[in-house]
Order: sequence, then structure tokens, then C-alpha cells
Amino acid sequence: MIIRKKIAALGIAVIMAAVTLAGCGSTKEEASSSPSESAAASASAPASESAPADAGVKLTGDFEIQYFVGGYGDKWWKKVIADFQAANPDLKVKESGGPKINDQMKPRWIGGNPPDFVYIDGAGLNDRQMVEDGQLEDLTEWLKDAKNIDGDLITDILAQPAQQFDGKVYNIPLVLNSWGVFWNKALFKEKGWAEPQDFQSFLEVSDKIKADGITPFIHTGKYPYYINGSILFPAIVSANNNDFTILQDMAANKVEAYESPAVLAALNKIVTLRDKEFIDKASIQINHTDSQMLFLQNKDAFIPNGLWLPNEMSKDVPEGFDFGFIPSITQEAGGKVVANTSTATVAIAKNGKNKEAAKAFLQFVFSKAQASQWAELSGAPSNIKGDISNSMAPNFVKDAAKYLTDPNTVVIPTITYNADVDKAMMDATDALTINTITTEEWVKRVTDVVKKVSK
Repeated sequence: MIIRKKIAALGIAVIMAAVTLAGCGSTKEEASSSPSESAAASASAPASESAPADAGVKLTGDFEIQYFVGGYGDKWWKKVIADFQAANPDLKVKESGGPKINDQMKPRWIGGNPPDFVYIDGAGLNDRQMVEDGQLEDLTEWLKDAKNIDGDLITDILAQPAQQFDGKVYNIPLVLNSWGVFWNKALFKEKGWAEPQDFQSFLEVSDKIKADGITPFIHTGKYPYYINGSILFPAIVSANNNDFTILQDMAANKVEAYESPAVLAALNKIVTLRDKEFIDKASIQINHTDSQMLFLQNKDAFIPNGLWLPNEMSKDVPEGFDFGFIPSITQEAGGKVVANTSTATVAIAKNGKNKEAAKAFLQFVFSKAQASQWAELSGAPSNIKGDISNSMAPNFVKDAAKYLTDPNTVVIPTITYNADVDKAMMDATDALTINTITTEEWVKRVTDVVKKVSK
């Protein structure tokens, strides 16, 4: 899945619910124009039947929602829109969704005739750019007192707070994704392999996997941000005494951060995987879909990816395949798990025609019932605090939530790097995995670009 990285809040609360970033791989090509009539029966958990907090206000008129359909699918959107429509029968709700919706709606945003509500995810939408272009409603004052339909302050139930742009809030995180490493629990149980808890146990079980004739590890060589996001960046934080500010310094183009011993220590973890011949040679320039298919066929035991993976590949998952997940495997024995996160947000159009309905919809979607339904229908945790252990969410989502709710987990907020520097890191990591450069050469390659963009 090719995802667009977003800038998120530097502060992050402990997540209490289940998760981004945008996914791809959906086969849906056309934008939808009306809610699914059968959507109300698509989730096992009942939707909240509470009226919006402003129960005295009757919502009427037209109300349009734009949402991108990717790895998380559209089942939740169909369900929540149908629920909202049922709760507001005098409101005419139109849904505009699909994998190409961002491009399809761009002329309307540029022309000042946007939909009322937007899910900012997928290629073609950038929250910071939308703010700078004056396309999003300022929610700062409204959010201070806004309550969801359960009567809870929305700010109190967010796992990750809304990002501020010059002290103002324009969009609210709905999804909280985590990078990490996946495996097939069923295969591990069959083979008697121990599931990894740290780097040492990962190496030990990989030795057994390799001896059994299965390649331990595959990654998406064509898009090396998968291995960087799931392996390299958590390893850097672990080697930096669990302090993720080193990544923020890297994003700020501080050369000394890239030259830190923590970066070399993390790169050497990748070298260890390479030199022990744990990395599938097919990883060189393989795309995300092909690497994921090899993983699902048990030809490779581990794959670094985001929490959207199972839902993105749902049509290809073999019967009996049971996803195992851990946010990081590069910590030393007894060390803290490191979760590298990203978000997808929702917002109201500044030029929207029904802002009253849009705000009511925000109150509706940020409820505990919808958090549970998101986890079940998208296969990822939401950004809403809440216990999903008794929900129908997939086991790997519950596993992820356990890590993300653990106070010992180091949660990295979403960090965006300069585009040229990011590409340099990806290219250098790819070269490192195939032994064409050394760790020191990785650092030099990247810092040369950092110095260039900083001039």
C-alpha cells in the first residue's frame, strides 16, 4: 500500500482503542452517491441510537460526505452514514467515496464548492496544504466544548490529540495506525515456533524458520518506507534510550541526529538480518502486493507493514491464516516495544453549505460505539479511547490495542521528513539490505542530502 505521510501532533496520548493511513488495493472504482440500504445490518455491534448532543436542533437540507476508500475499505463508512441518516430522517445525506475520490473532487475544492465533510486520507489530500489554502473550517473554539453523542467531551476521548496549525485546530484524527511486523500465528503454532518479543527472540526463531526451509523475512523493496517505518525508525528510538525526539531532530534536518550512534546501531540491526541471510532476495524492488502475497502463502514468515494489511489483502487471505502482530522487534530483551504511528483525520469544509450537519456528524462518529464498529469493520484501531477486548474486532487489532494501551510502550507520533531526505533514506536502506553500501555510507548518503536541502 502506497500511503501519503501526514504531519501529526507531536504530543500523543496513550491509545485505548483500536487503527493509516490510507490504504490502497481496493477494487472499488466508482464514487458512491447514496448510503447502502443494507449497511445497517453490516456490523455485529449495534450503533449508538442516541441523538446528537444538540438534540433540540433538527437537521435538514443536503449534507455531503467525502471519504477515500483504500486498505480500510468502506464498510464502516457505509454503516456510520446509514446510522446517521436513520437518526436524522429529515437530512438528505449524500456520500461521495471511492479510491479515486480525492482526484475526482479536486475541481470542486479548487472551485469553492466542496462537500461539507471530508476524510483526509489517501493520495491527493494533504491536511497542511488544505489549511494553508483556506479550505478547512477552524474548529478551535467549537472543539473546546464539543461533546459526542454519548455526552463525552471529544477532546477527552481522543487517543492522539488534534494537531494545531499556528495554534488552531482544523482537523481531528479518526484513525491511529501503527507500523509493525506480522506473522502467521497458525503456522507458528504448527511448527512450534516462539513468537518474537524482542530482537534476540526474533533472531532465534528466524534461525529455526530458515532451517525449516522458509525465508524468515520479506519487505517491499520498491517502497522501502515499509522497512524504515517498521524496523529502522523503532530501532533508532530503542537505541536512543527510548527517546523519539531523535526522529524529530532528523525531520528537522539536523545532521548530528543522523550521525548519532543510535542511527548506526539501528542500521546494524538491518545488517544482521542481511548477513544472516534472513531477507528474501525477492525483496529487491518487489512491490507491496507481491511481497504481501508471498507472506500470505507462508513462503516468508515475517513482513513489516501497517495495520491496514489484513483488510487490504482480505480477499487473498487463506483459510486458517491468523495474523500475529507486534509494533517493533528491534528492542533488546526486556526493552520497551516501540510503536511508530500515523493518523488519518476528518474535517469540515470552510465553504461547506451545511456546517451544522457536519458538526453533528463529527459528534456522531467520535462515539465509543463507532470506535468499536470501526475496529470491526476496518480491521484497524480508531483514535477513540475505549476497551475493545469484548468487541468483534479481529484478534490482531486487539493485540495491537494491547501494545498501544500499555504504558510501557513508546508511542512515536507521526513525523514527516523532507521529501528528498526521505527518498535518500529509503534508497540507502534498500542498498544496505543488498550489501552494496555500509552503514557509514548510509549515513553519508543521507547527510549529504540533508545538507543540500538545508542550504
